[in-house]
Amino acid sequence: MHIVARINRLSQLLERDLAEFFRSYGLEFWEFDVLATLRRSGGDTGLTAGALNKAAMRTSGAITNRIDRLTAKGLVARVPDPVDRRAIRVQLTPEGRTLVDKLLPLHMANEQRLLAALTPTHRADLTTLLRHFSESLGDTTLT
Repeated sequence: MHIVARINRLSQLLERDLAEFFRSYGLEFWEFDVLATLRRSGGDTGLTAGALNKAAMRTSGAITNRIDRLTAKGLVARVPDPVDRRAIRVQLTPEGRTLVDKLLPLHMANEQRLLAALTPTHRADLTTLLRHFSESLGDTTLT
C-alpha cells in the first residue's frame, strides 16, 4: 500500500507541475502531448486519427475530442488522405509546428529540473522498475 500511495502522490505532483508549466504557454499537457506526437511521428503528411490514437496511447473517443479542440485552436488540421480518399489525416498547422518546436526544448529542460534529485543510475533504475511494474499490470505501450 505504501508504494502505490507514493506512486499516486508522485503522479499528482508531476501532473500539477506539468499543468502549471504548459498553462503558462496557453496549453494543457495533453495538448502538448498530441502536438509532440504529431511532430515526432507525423512527418509532412500527418497521421490518421487511429495512428495518432495509438502513438499518443489514448482511446479513440478521447483522441477525437482532442483533435476537435486542437483544430478549434488552429494548431492542427484535418486533411484528406492523398492515398485513401475515405481517410482523414491530422497535421500540425504552421502555428502548431512553431509552438511545439518552441516548447519542446523548454519541456525537456523542465523535465530535467524535475528529475534533478536523481542520479543517472537512479533514473535508469527507476525507468526499469516502472516499465516492469507497468507491464505487470498489462500496459505494454512503453516497451
